[in-house]
Amino acid sequence: MKRLPVDTDYLIDTLFALLAIPSPSGYTDRVVHHVGEELERLGLKFELTRRGAIRAQLEGKKRAPARAVVSHLDTLGALVKNLKQNGRLEVVPIGSWSSRFAEGARVTVFTDNHGSKRGTILPLKASGHTFNEEIDTQPVAWDNVELRTDDFCTTAEELGALGYAVGDFISIDPQPEFNDGFINSRHLDDKAGVAAMLAAVKAVIEAEAPVPVDCHLLFTISEEVGTGASAILHGDVAEMVAVDNATPAPGQNSRERGVTIGMADSSGPFDYHLTRKLLGLCREFGVEHQRDVFRYYRCDAASAVEAGNDLRFALVAFGADCSHGYERTHLDALTALSELLALYIQSPPTFQRDRLELGPLEGFPYQPD
Repeated sequence: MKRLPVDTDYLIDTLFALLAIPSPSGYTDRVVHHVGEELERLGLKFELTRRGAIRAQLEGKKRAPARAVVSHLDTLGALVKNLKQNGRLEVVPIGSWSSRFAEGARVTVFTDNHGSKRGTILPLKASGHTFNEEIDTQPVAWDNVELRTDDFCTTAEELGALGYAVGDFISIDPQPEFNDGFINSRHLDDKAGVAAMLAAVKAVIEAEAPVPVDCHLLFTISEEVGTGASAILHGDVAEMVAVDNATPAPGQNSRERGVTIGMADSSGPFDYHLTRKLLGLCREFGVEHQRDVFRYYRCDAASAVEAGNDLRFALVAFGADCSHGYERTHLDALTALSELLALYIQSPPTFQRDRLELGPLEGFPYQPD
C-alpha cells in the first residue's frame, strides 16, 4: 500500500466536463451516460439501476468483506411551479437551498416539446428605478422570486404557447472558474467529489496497485432530495465511504486545504472504527487532514443506513466554502481527497469478521474504555 500520485489535470478536466452537464435531481440521464462512458474508458465494468444510479466494480483479490465508495451526480435546481399572468414563471427549489443564491442566476428550462430555453431568476421587485428601497426590504423566499424567460412574453397564455409547462426542470448555470488553484462554481457539491473519486480510481488502476477486496464505486442520482444510496447497495458490502463536501464556515473545522473527515452529521456519528481507520491512513501516509462535525448536513451514508443496510459508514470531504450557494474549493483539497480514497481502496478490510452479516461475539471489536 502506498500514497499514489494523482493526475490533477485529469481531475480538473473531469470536474469541468461534469459541471457542463445539467443534472438537477430528477434530470440526471445525460450525466449518467457521461460517467458511464468514463468508466468504460477506465476499463471498469458497471451496471445501472432502473433510474440510473451506477454501480461499478474494482475487482479485488477477495470478494468479501466488500467495500463501497459513493458520490452523487445530482445537483440542486428548480422546477416550474406555475405560469404567471405577468408572463413569468413561478419556481420551486429542487433540494434545500436558499432563494438568496437563486437571485440573478442564469438558467436553462427544459421543456417537453420545445427544447431548452434560457432565462434569469429575479426578485419580484427587481428594478431600483421602480421600487426604490423596496428592493432591499422584500423578504428572501422562493415566493419572492420569479423566472424571466428570454422571450417576448407578457401573459400565461403566451408562455404556454411557447412550450413552457408546470413541472419543467430548471438547471442553474454553474459559472465555473479556475484561478490560482481555487475552483469557483455552483454544483461543486458533489461534482468535485465525483471527479476526485474518478481520479483516485485512475491512480489505482494505472499504478496496478493491489486491491485486497472488491471495491464498488457508486454514483447516486438523488442525494440532494434525500434518497441517495438507499437502493444501490447489496449484502456483500460491509463498509462504505461517502464522498461529499465539507463546510468551511464560522464554528466549523473544515478547510479548503487537505481532506476533511466527518465525525458526525445530522443523522448521528459515523462508524467509530472506519472513521479512525481513515484518520490513521492520513497520519501514516502524510495526507493533510482535519476532522469536523456537521449539524445541518447529511450525505449518501445516511440514506443507505436508513434504508436498512447494516454496514460501517464514514464521510470524507473536500472543503467547499458557501455550500449550496456560490461554492469554492481548492485543488489542494481535491488532491488530498483523491489520495486518501486511493489509500483506502488499497487498504485491508477494517475487520475480516464483517464478511458475515450475522456472527458470534468472538472477533467483534472493542472501543477504548
